[in-house]
Amino acid sequence: MAAAAHSRPKSAWLSMRQRGKLVRFLSVTLLGLIVVFAYLLPLGYMIVNAFKTQQQFQDRYSVWSPRSPVTYNYQGEDYPLYKVPTEQGVKELALVEKYRDESNFIDPARPEAGLINWKGAWRALEPVYRFDPTLQNFPIAWNQVSLALLFRNSFIIAFVGMVGTLLASTLVAYGFARFRFRGRDTLFLLLMATIILPTQITLIPRYIFFRAIGWGGTWWPLIIPHFFANAYNVFLLRQYFRGIPRDLDEAATIDGASPFRVLTDVIIPQSLPAITAVGLFHFFWSWNDFFEPLVFLQGRQDLYTIPIGLTQFNNIFNIQPGLAMSAAMMAMSLPVVVFFLAQRVFMQGIVITGVEK
Repeated sequence: MAAAAHSRPKSAWLSMRQRGKLVRFLSVTLLGLIVVFAYLLPLGYMIVNAFKTQQQFQDRYSVWSPRSPVTYNYQGEDYPLYKVPTEQGVKELALVEKYRDESNFIDPARPEAGLINWKGAWRALEPVYRFDPTLQNFPIAWNQVSLALLFRNSFIIAFVGMVGTLLASTLVAYGFARFRFRGRDTLFLLLMATIILPTQITLIPRYIFFRAIGWGGTWWPLIIPHFFANAYNVFLLRQYFRGIPRDLDEAATIDGASPFRVLTDVIIPQSLPAITAVGLFHFFWSWNDFFEPLVFLQGRQDLYTIPIGLTQFNNIFNIQPGLAMSAAMMAMSLPVVVFFLAQRVFMQGIVITGVEK
């Protein structure tokens, strides 16, 4: 009896602890869902509005989805349908004649019955709507914005810059991770210190320099600087390279491999997740960059990138939000496809990079 009495509070305490864990789990989950919903709400708003016509934007019943009023053709004219309460229940009737206190409707199911007189204010009735998205915004926006040209320009700048930053950052990170030389740690700290240097501080000197050498109004200021190592990328790759066992390097060296051969045949194959992450980081950053192309490509509309083209389009056609939303959807389609195709390797590189093995 004493043992049984002693076990009840313990079981009750365990159940309370389990309930506490459940409450904490549900609270954290709910908070996460709220954050995700708030983060994705602008994206959902853009997607919904990309399929709306200009008339649907002005309709208060089509705020949350692209909907259009349902009409019925009677004697050669289209009349809107309303949900009308009748003795047989609520029916969807077409409003033919509008008056203040009474109106005449026609039943689309029985048009031969003639007009139906209904007592009441027709303005208080709810109209009938159908889901009616349109795809016309996309070809119009594609032609108006010249998205084919903007896609080409952005892809060339982003892809070539990505190749350059991978080559430079991989070589520099390999040097810091595998070679010992005087002042290595000091140089690495100086490189990391450049992270705190805002880009805007160096913008004017870079602009003057590139203008002086004749690179103004070209892609070179947006591509060539990325063939020099970037502190962020060097740090990520160095951390990953340091996690690769040196035994592999020594085995390759014993077999007669040079340091460059060790890099290409040992280090890089083992570091594909980190290299993929660095490459995608740069690609996405370059694809979305607005400030530097705006500064260095002044007056060269044939070289403009997608962010600049969309901004100009939005400034001119701001009264047509459907076109702007559809253009934005098409502009983000390529980065989204690239991310989902490389999602597994990309996330693996982010998780493993920076973790000391």
